[in-house]
Amino acid sequence: MGGGIVGLAVAWRAARAGLAVTVVDPAPGTGASRAAAGMLAPVSEVTYTEEPLLRLGMASLSRWPAFAAELSQDAGTDVDYRTEGTLDVAFGADDLEALGELAGFMEKLALPVERLTGRECRRAEPMLAPSVRGGLLASGDAWVDPRRVTAALLAALTRRGATLVEGRVRGLDVRGDAVRGVRLADGGAVAADRVVLAAGAWSGSLDGLPPEVLPPVRPVKGQIMRLRGVPGFLGRCVRGVVHGSSAYMVPRGDGEIVLGATQEEMGFDTRVTAGALWELLRDARELVPGITELEVADVSAGLRPGTPDNLPVVGRTALEGLLLATGHHRGGVLLTPLTADFVAGELTGAPDVRDGDPPVEAICSPLRFAGRPRHPGDGTRAGERP
Repeated sequence: MGGGIVGLAVAWRAARAGLAVTVVDPAPGTGASRAAAGMLAPVSEVTYTEEPLLRLGMASLSRWPAFAAELSQDAGTDVDYRTEGTLDVAFGADDLEALGELAGFMEKLALPVERLTGRECRRAEPMLAPSVRGGLLASGDAWVDPRRVTAALLAALTRRGATLVEGRVRGLDVRGDAVRGVRLADGGAVAADRVVLAAGAWSGSLDGLPPEVLPPVRPVKGQIMRLRGVPGFLGRCVRGVVHGSSAYMVPRGDGEIVLGATQEEMGFDTRVTAGALWELLRDARELVPGITELEVADVSAGLRPGTPDNLPVVGRTALEGLLLATGHHRGGVLLTPLTADFVAGELTGAPDVRDGDPPVEAICSPLRFAGRPRHPGDGTRAGERP
């Protein structure tokens, strides 16, 4: 259930393993995955309180080269996987001090990061503003185009003989203590021995599941812009804290620049607002003044699936036959290979990730929320998915 990048990747890995797979989604590849920038940046996004998430991100990043190569071969198309790293820059003395503290934390964890002066930052990225005081280069970070990845996954699934049902799921078919398939909004049904719930922000608002099994997932809105530039305008991802908000720019191979992203607790609201676009451009202009000269190619809003502890909800549930692959919040694209490999391993009975480092089962188990009171914002009813 779910045709975003995570759900499609799980389906592809399962189909590659020889399982009969059906993907159900009303509009595959059009949700949060289409809005995502595609940064694969566990190092540059590390925080002091999220070491488990960092460990998951590093493990998944190491799987991305093989994942991208295998997917490109299966689909017959390139996914624009790039490895030039992320440059995190600072403007004021306070920003520079904060970056220095973060660099020290990264170095204690033996993460690949290099401290740069303002001059070295501008040498690396000539379009940066003269006011840049310094920065950190996370050379191990990478990025990919999620739109190309989802298109490639759909093509690869077709080649592997998977079935795609473009419809809405009304709820799960639960009999006794086991899942037996899904019920569709049009009155139809899809029978299945096992169901993987990968419906992103909608994962916590399905009928037919006991409350203790529903994942505490809430929508976190993100608005994003795509600008039409020229190849080489930026050579790597550029990010920084501007006016108290994190801003980033991600270059594509064709010259497109992805500018993002807001983080708003607005329920299932997917409207694109003038104020948010203005803030994105205002902050980006502080980092790269020339950004305002580029043509606006696209604007969109997506709903990230957030959880109470900011960790994904992945693995078996208390309900026989039901597995979860959701709650990835800002790290959905980054964590796709690790999630897909783990869930496919659970489905085939040959997990290659369960006992590894990090222990995905221990960190991401849906059972960690069992018996926990649900927050009013968790799994808010959304009506129909667009």
